Amino acid sequence: MVSTYNEPLITSEWAVAVFKEAKAAGLVTGYVSNGNGTPQVLEYLQPWVDLYKVDLKSFDDRHYRELGGRLQPILDTIRRLNALGFWLEIVTLLIPGFNDGRDEIARLTSFVAGVSPDIPWHVTAFHSDYKMSDTQNTTAEMLLVAADIGRANGLRHVYAGNLPGRVGDLENTRCAACGEVVVSRYGYAIREYRLTAEGRCPSCAAAVPGRWSERFDGQVASRPFVPGSRRLTILNP
Repeated sequence: MVSTYNEPLITSEWAVAVFKEAKAAGLVTGYVSNGNGTPQVLEYLQPWVDLYKVDLKSFDDRHYRELGGRLQPILDTIRRLNALGFWLEIVTLLIPGFNDGRDEIARLTSFVAGVSPDIPWHVTAFHSDYKMSDTQNTTAEMLLVAADIGRANGLRHVYAGNLPGRVGDLENTRCAACGEVVVSRYGYAIREYRLTAEGRCPSCAAAVPGRWSERFDGQVASRPFVPGSRRLTILNP
């Protein structure tokens, strides 16, 4: 069960009330957030939130101020989340002309790797819409360049999103030790799941960082639609 839109941090008392019931029922809980959290709210959430995704929108304080925020509180939150033991993932929407400069991407990914090289970093594609209709769409090539920078800076789990089938193997999870694909994906559809019950690589037995169940219970939808095709994928647990 995940709390998101608009910003879950502003309704944290409500989220905790709901998540207490969710965890009592055996559910995993998560936040999808801008990461602008105080130490007090993170400690308040820590017993009740398992997974935490932060949108790291830029690594330039001027850009953050254009959006009405500041960069430093987001960086502080990312460090605290990791230290408190949340399972943390970072997403950056790559916007041409805004945050796609090589130097900015290098500084951003160096920061994330400095907190932990095992934090997954998702770089996703922007598409022109609403109040940003004059900005060009992010291409697959732009995502691949950003991903290469992230991996060169030490990140072990880099993903490219929003363009299924166009970003090579950057939708898959690989074992950082031997390179074996342990989870294969197409968009939101899981094509293959090969992790052991202990969350280890089946080839080399290395632990794969993450929060894994003892077994794969299948997609939430019984027949998830695969984008870009006319067929349905049915995965049995």
